[in-house]
Amino acid sequence: MSRKKVLVYRQLPPDQLARIQQEYDVVLANPRVPEESAAFLDALPHVHGMIGSSYQIDDDLLAQAPQLEVISSISVGVDKFSLDALYRRGIMLCHTPGVLTETVADLLFSMVLATSRRIAEMARYVQDGHWNRSVGEDLYGWDVHGKTLGILGYGRIGHALARRAALGFNMPVLYQTRSAVPSGLPEGKAQPATFRELLMKSDFVVVVLPLTDQTRGLIGSQEFAVMKPGAILINGARGPIVQETALLHALDHGTLRAAGLDVFDIEPLPLDSPLRNHPKVLPLPHIGSATHETRQAMCEMATTNLLLALQGKAPLASYTPTTK
Repeated sequence: MSRKKVLVYRQLPPDQLARIQQEYDVVLANPRVPEESAAFLDALPHVHGMIGSSYQIDDDLLAQAPQLEVISSISVGVDKFSLDALYRRGIMLCHTPGVLTETVADLLFSMVLATSRRIAEMARYVQDGHWNRSVGEDLYGWDVHGKTLGILGYGRIGHALARRAALGFNMPVLYQTRSAVPSGLPEGKAQPATFRELLMKSDFVVVVLPLTDQTRGLIGSQEFAVMKPGAILINGARGPIVQETALLHALDHGTLRAAGLDVFDIEPLPLDSPLRNHPKVLPLPHIGSATHETRQAMCEMATTNLLLALQGKAPLASYTPTTK
């Protein structure tokens, strides 16, 4: 009996690739690499499983893969997939929640600290040779401890971020989510709030929402207008949740103090984007989970998900596509 075929469309650690090759025939083809894009398309009609990340899997692409049973994404977010098409075809979608929670929360809180204390800006100040006397008030930063942190989206990462803020820096925490959830913190440390209340009262607004039809463009000019004067926005979720034109206007003409962005509308960030060198923006190259330990754990989980699903067993984490 011929073995099932798996298409690996993003590089895997050798040990995880070997796990798949032991059980299945493997095609290695990264569609982002011009020399491999043809092999990627040629493999689609024959594959039963796919594993990778950060590439749009839409209806047209899925139509070219009639034997496909499972896609294992090396990510938590599922916005790169046509969920309706997966539902119609009965294709299982797996992802990797949990293993990156603490790592992403670390980065988000480091962005809170860095934007408020102007860490990157002050580092450039020294590197560019401008430090020749004690800094004056024009270069002072702002305290983080005791300030109010607002969290939009209160899943695993939101909870982990709230712990760091409330227990580590004595910050009151406000959080907003679609359904009522406990704060997971000692009484009085974190409180639920409406979307508007959170924007009005928070010194830092951190976005950790998934990208959906409902959250796309969620934060625009009206939302920036009601934010607390001197507030800082941190987006560690998905770029399209924040309207970039409105963000730039709020930074240049409104009262928004700064923004820390790990995600953007277009990634990698275009060279001509005004966000690249904006003095009030801390831009990062989508590194929320980018540590050696966490990326290895994500690849291990994604590989296990794939192998279990192709064996007809329950994976560690599946995302169930539903109709709208």
